[in-house]
Amino acid sequence: MNSWLNMFADPNTTWILLGCMLLGLGSGIIGSFAYLRKQSLMGDALAHAALPGVCIAFMLTGSKSIFGFLIGAAVAGVVATLAIGFMTRYTRIKQDSAIAAVLSVFFGFGIMLLTEIQHSGSGNQSGLDKFLFGQAATMVLSDVYTMTIISVLLIGMCTLLFKEFKLISFDPGFARGLGLPVGLLDQAIMVMIVVAVVAGIQAVGVVLMAALLITPAVSARYWTEKLGVMMCLAGVFGSVSGLVGTWISTAGANLPTGPLSVLCATGLFIVSVVFAPRRGMLSKLLTRLAVKRRMMIESPITVREGESA
Repeated sequence: MNSWLNMFADPNTTWILLGCMLLGLGSGIIGSFAYLRKQSLMGDALAHAALPGVCIAFMLTGSKSIFGFLIGAAVAGVVATLAIGFMTRYTRIKQDSAIAAVLSVFFGFGIMLLTEIQHSGSGNQSGLDKFLFGQAATMVLSDVYTMTIISVLLIGMCTLLFKEFKLISFDPGFARGLGLPVGLLDQAIMVMIVVAVVAGIQAVGVVLMAALLITPAVSARYWTEKLGVMMCLAGVFGSVSGLVGTWISTAGANLPTGPLSVLCATGLFIVSVVFAPRRGMLSKLLTRLAVKRRMMIESPITVREGESA
């Protein structure tokens, strides 16, 4: 109990807590559409593609401006999205191969730029290596404001275009027949994923951001058959992961907040896989046992009826 009170007593820790919870909320909601559209790897590709954008932003500005880093990461993410779309539409390369190619090229280019910066005169002060795995401890109140704005925008867009996003996620052909701009809506989802990834780079890092984007959505899918409920649960799971991850990080011996949040999300996923009411392993096992028991009870009756006939 004291650890909880101490966590809220420290302003810096409170900012980190709010930032991670808002990040989990927005990421879980937009991650639901990425998961349903079978684009889980897209979040991973966009997260890795953001690294060269961060490096180029630092090389141009020469300062550790978080706003500049976000702009660079966003531009790199949009370029990666356009590259994947171009390869998928105008070549015979399938989407998974295009994602893998873009992820490898952008991340390799980012590592090269990162190494160059670290060997330069200002490399020791850049701290860009923290963007690989995140450093939530560096959050300040302005970062929380930024994450609040981003989360509100993501939730607002998903609410406003819920029917359209739902339709193109389940039946894009029918949506195209209704006259909906499927290509534009698809790019809108991609841009929203980029925004969520960019917002989470500081807390979770480019390597682990994809896990926080997809894992809450996958966990929520086990508990419901309705998309609206799934999105709400994904947001709750993401927020809880940020909350518990921050608490463990504060109570522990300087453990990193971002990876702990991802591990908490993974723990919720394991709980969902095992204990979900209809899709969970325990529920399926009990159903099989009930069916087997019913068959064993009805089997002697069937045999007696056959003998009497």
